Amino acid sequence: MTQVSHQPWGEVADVGSVDLWVLQSSNVKVEVLTLGAIIRAVCCRGNNGQMEDVVLGYDDLEGYVSDKRYMGAVVGRVANRIAGGRFVVEEKEYQLEINNGPNALHGGLKGFNKAIWLATAVEDGVQLSLTSPDEDQGYPGEVKASVSYTLQGETLTAEYQASSTKTTPINLTNHSYFNLAGQVHDASNIYDHQVSISAQSYLPVDDTSIPTGEIRAVEGTPFDLRQQTVIGPRLKELPGPGFDHNFCLSGPKDPWAVRPAARVCHPASRRVLEVSTSQPGVQFYTANFLDGSITGKGGSRDQEAHAIRSTAEEPGGT
Repeated sequence: MTQVSHQPWGEVADVGSVDLWVLQSSNVKVEVLTLGAIIRAVCCRGNNGQMEDVVLGYDDLEGYVSDKRYMGAVVGRVANRIAGGRFVVEEKEYQLEINNGPNALHGGLKGFNKAIWLATAVEDGVQLSLTSPDEDQGYPGEVKASVSYTLQGETLTAEYQASSTKTTPINLTNHSYFNLAGQVHDASNIYDHQVSISAQSYLPVDDTSIPTGEIRAVEGTPFDLRQQTVIGPRLKELPGPGFDHNFCLSGPKDPWAVRPAARVCHPASRRVLEVSTSQPGVQFYTANFLDGSITGKGGSRDQEAHAIRSTAEEPGGT
């Protein structure tokens, strides 16, 4: 049985009040903010029996308001990058604001991560919803979006829904950064984590992280994570700063199904994170742009390779 509660957590000037929702089962506690539908904390037991937080974030609301790394937030309308901030829908070209080099990233300067969502209790969790008006951040159509977080035992489920009054691209995901070490073990990086991803192929990217259009087999490359792999040594084999790539889980002709996508293990604490999804791809990101300038929970300085973000989504970049 999951206990669900909520309480006020602060006020964002000119935006509104923020609530903190808590989902508590016998082994896991999840904290969710109505700002950005943010997963603020995921607390679970390691081999020491203590409940420890395994996601990055901030101690107070101001940290999330000023955050530029999408800590724990739902990002949208479109997670990942859109090349040149341009796309064509029904023979009409749309130009978005550029916020990541030459590209548009994670829905724009004021994406879903900066909105306050309306929260409603559901069985074993909370549903958060918002309405994005027509032409919000340059996207066509009024979009009604929702995410439901439910906790059953040790399983946290995020279910996304969206509808639009016009044809529009939409690709919602959660941007939590995981470090399974918790606070007791050395949590300065994730080099000792073991990762596997159930993908035969991945999408190579250009120097601005836009997929090139090629679908490349992982076999014989550093991107072959089909077997459990220690992440530290593998990062040294990559040509760039780290992983920020889409791994292909299924093809256009494959039937809809919820499939195992990724598994992360921290041997010292014996914590394991398993990800399943109905989506065709999973984006594996090793926090390559955390540079030590961010002060996180408990005064920690979040560094490159401090965390893993493994989120299920449509292949990024257009």
